[in-house]
Amino acid sequence: MITTKDLTFSYKQEAHTFSFPDIVLKEQENLLILGKSGIGKTTLLHLLAGLLKPNGGSIFIDDLDINSLSANKLDAFRGKNIGLVFQKNHAVRSLTVFKNLQARLFLSRKNIKNTVIDGLLEELDLIEYKNRRISALSEGQLQRLGIAMSVIHNPKVILADEPTSSLDDENCKIVIELLKKQAEKNNANLVVITHDHRIKSFFQNSITL
Repeated sequence: MITTKDLTFSYKQEAHTFSFPDIVLKEQENLLILGKSGIGKTTLLHLLAGLLKPNGGSIFIDDLDINSLSANKLDAFRGKNIGLVFQKNHAVRSLTVFKNLQARLFLSRKNIKNTVIDGLLEELDLIEYKNRRISALSEGQLQRLGIAMSVIHNPKVILADEPTSSLDDENCKIVIELLKKQAEKNNANLVVITHDHRIKSFFQNSITL
């Protein structure tokens, strides 16, 4: 469950202050956040992930005020409970697909079960690439790996930053359906921020910044 109230944020170098609408998501509810470039979409996503600290307002995940945590406890909470899908893939290029997922579980302090990793790779049509290095993957395969890395640790919240902006219509649909399926499988909230209006029909809840 995610609840935000009266969130504001400003970057030190800028006079402008972002003010964000309140969010109330119950268990397993998903949210699409739409808006043009520069409106604060990624800033809001980073606030929800605890990567930025708001100037004012509150963010609760499962009734926990994440901004009340110390830096170390917030890092641990994020690693265990939040899955991030970035615009650019952040996999370690010197490792294989399989080793990247093992590393993600290790950093989350979760048990590393090779059968679980294989199952997820099978589900995302990546099993034949499990021993390939990241540099050998196509853009589509990298995108699916990004989804795998965001959900392998069974997070409570999945946050996706422009996951479809560079995709054609067919792959756009595939990626959103994969994200929704993984969120449902993990009983997680899915929050997608984008300027891509093609995916609006996939979400019951949406806000426009």
